[in-house]
Amino acid sequence: MRRLAVRRESWPLAKAFAISRGSRTSAEVVLAEITDGAHRGRGESVPYARYGETVEGVLAALEAMATAVAEGMDRHELQRRMPPGAARNALDAALWDLEAKQTGKPVHRLAGIEPPGPLITAYTLSLDSPEAMGRAAAAEATRPLLKIKLTGEGDLDRVRAIRAAAPKARLIVDANEGWTPQHFDRYGAALRELGVALIEQPLPAGQDGALADRPHPVPVCADESCHTRDDLAGLRGKYEFVNIKLDKTGGLTEALLLAQAARASGFGIMVGCMIGTSLAMAPATLVAQQAEFVDLDAPLLLGRDRQPGLRYDGSTLFPPKPSLWG
Repeated sequence: MRRLAVRRESWPLAKAFAISRGSRTSAEVVLAEITDGAHRGRGESVPYARYGETVEGVLAALEAMATAVAEGMDRHELQRRMPPGAARNALDAALWDLEAKQTGKPVHRLAGIEPPGPLITAYTLSLDSPEAMGRAAAAEATRPLLKIKLTGEGDLDRVRAIRAAAPKARLIVDANEGWTPQHFDRYGAALRELGVALIEQPLPAGQDGALADRPHPVPVCADESCHTRDDLAGLRGKYEFVNIKLDKTGGLTEALLLAQAARASGFGIMVGCMIGTSLAMAPATLVAQQAEFVDLDAPLLLGRDRQPGLRYDGSTLFPPKPSLWG
């Protein structure tokens, strides 16, 4: 009989990480493990307060599924039994991993997709003063893609400092809902001139209708405004890209379907993450194979990572080995 075990883990960051909503010094994650006596499947998720999630709430939601797991619930039934979010993501990943271990088939074969290859991931610069962000960019200037956390006032100075320190890097800026329409209007053309390739979630979700009424000098990506396929219809005319995160979709199962639907609707794809370990990133590497922008750098921000973890060579991210996941 299958058994489900869940637990909380805390992973220290290498240094404090700040965005427009606040800062943190550790990654608080939830681990789900399903065993059948001979095999073990694992999944990790990151509860996010912005979406009304807590570690305690996610643990409780997972524990409530123990009987269903024991009775043989599969991934498809899971989609009906649990809503999108971190709890479902951890369990979905564990079910994929368990099936891969039981069948001896890697997850990409189970999913009917091509074998994954190496990816170039963005490296994220934490929100700080222009001077501090410029120094941080100088230390990472050889990376091909930098993602910049922004907040509103003073953001052009931040981007100018980073561009001066890392003149060859492609840039993504992420306001985490911290801008007003006026910021968007003031910054757009200047960011294009600074070589910014993408603006991520400039306005608050639910207040982003203004994006449909003004020009986009730089393509705009929906993050907080896009969780599952159900959100796509409301994004047309506002965004050119969607950011797919497994903690929002509720796992790889929905993430693959969202990517397919997004492409069919004309959206470009970014694949991102919350701050977790390599185990949380591993399933996302499969969706990221078809993304124009990949942001799966969270393990690089940790003081220590799960072992074995994903292999990173600079900004090149290699697919997970079965000893980690899948």
